[in-house]
Amino acid sequence: MKTEKLKMREKVAYGLGDLGNGLMFQFAQLFLLKFYTDVLQIPAYWGGLIFLIAKFFDAFVDTSVGAFVDSRQHISKRGKFRPYILYGSLFLGIATVACFVTPNFGETGRIIYAFVSYNIMGFCYSVVNIPYGSLAAAMTMDSGDRTSLAAARNLTGQMAALLTGAVVIPLVAIFATPKIGYIATVAIFAAAGVVSQILCYSGTKERIIDHKPRQKGDGLKSIKGLLTNRPFIILSIFTILSVGSMFLKMGIQLYYFQYVLGQVGIVSIVSLLSALSIIPAVIFATPLVKKIGKKNVAIYATLGFIAAELVNFFITGSHVVPYLIVNTISYMFLGFSGTVAFAFVNDVIEYGQLQTGIRSEGIIYSGYSFVRKIAQGVAGFISGLALTMTGYVANQPQSASTISGISAVYFLVPAIASAISCIVFYFGYDLTDEKHAEIVKELERRETDLKQNEHLDVIDDNPIDDTLNSEVPNTGMVNH
Repeated sequence: MKTEKLKMREKVAYGLGDLGNGLMFQFAQLFLLKFYTDVLQIPAYWGGLIFLIAKFFDAFVDTSVGAFVDSRQHISKRGKFRPYILYGSLFLGIATVACFVTPNFGETGRIIYAFVSYNIMGFCYSVVNIPYGSLAAAMTMDSGDRTSLAAARNLTGQMAALLTGAVVIPLVAIFATPKIGYIATVAIFAAAGVVSQILCYSGTKERIIDHKPRQKGDGLKSIKGLLTNRPFIILSIFTILSVGSMFLKMGIQLYYFQYVLGQVGIVSIVSLLSALSIIPAVIFATPLVKKIGKKNVAIYATLGFIAAELVNFFITGSHVVPYLIVNTISYMFLGFSGTVAFAFVNDVIEYGQLQTGIRSEGIIYSGYSFVRKIAQGVAGFISGLALTMTGYVANQPQSASTISGISAVYFLVPAIASAISCIVFYFGYDLTDEKHAEIVKELERRETDLKQNEHLDVIDDNPIDDTLNSEVPNTGMVNH
């Protein structure tokens, strides 16, 4: 096992992988429903149902891809994870474009086409994204470098979201019809995404690879190990509550802008400021981790987010400029906690390897991806439920109690959920950077002992006959 320091160009290359993922995934997430209703002309109900079913399908695919990658006996010279990025990116690009094709079918045929094409895209995305997320753990065991890799992907993911949010609609409008505009624009984004992922493949290197042959039942053992992996369970709870808070704010923000601030158009400004707010995390996350550790960075960042949300709820939230300032600070703190979250996943991999004797990057990362999707789904459900409970009526002036309820859901609920996550993480997560360093040393010791034992086994399996030895001159070599 090697822990050599990563150079900046390799960190940048790794970040380009998530830029490529984001340019395609964010495009579909932001505009596919509108494309379904306005261009493909299928009922909104069916569009929503397609997304709902796809979430369950994604969960199955994520775990299946993770288990498959981990079970591979032969690891090519290209590595364990990088080949999936290289070969899968082209299929992901084609599948993304296919989602925005408008076939000349009847309504039922168009619904079936939308359902099939979106799920194929989801499958291709998992094939690329699960190995991509697992790759960081194979690049380095250095805590600071892992934080830098997480910061790089967090930054490029935000860049992808910003680009899709700001550029797609103007580009589509250039063309004669939305039908042509969408297919041309998504083709540009998909091509850029594929190039970014190929650059990620070519600019990264896998250094930590478990060459131990897989045994029958290792996959089941890895899954059982995941379910009993205490740091992973605590991290999952923290993620559902903290990441769920972010998705909840995203789901309710348009209602807040329209009915509380009276300026729905500031969504573009908020998107820009949110993307820029990640820059401090990119610059300072690694130095802070080296100084106080990832766990403390996550806790302090979450506390900062809670404080900002409470300030907006009680003081500044009803005034546009003060709101924008405090909200940007809030998202800056989210940037720090979101950055170190991915680094925690990599540490959990070594913890699981120590417990089970099996290195299961794919299964653990796919499990974490599944948890994030649960957080997104729960947040979406709470958004709709909360609007109903507050008495929201679409396209009508809202009552004072409804406006108050929207404010509480936008600020107070995320603050409370994050506070719970902070308490759980502080008392429950014991995989500190110091403990992880000890685990890495123990794994290195075991690997050294294994190599020595294998060497002794080779000698024991090839004894030199004393009679033959007396007849053949000693050349210092053993003929097998």
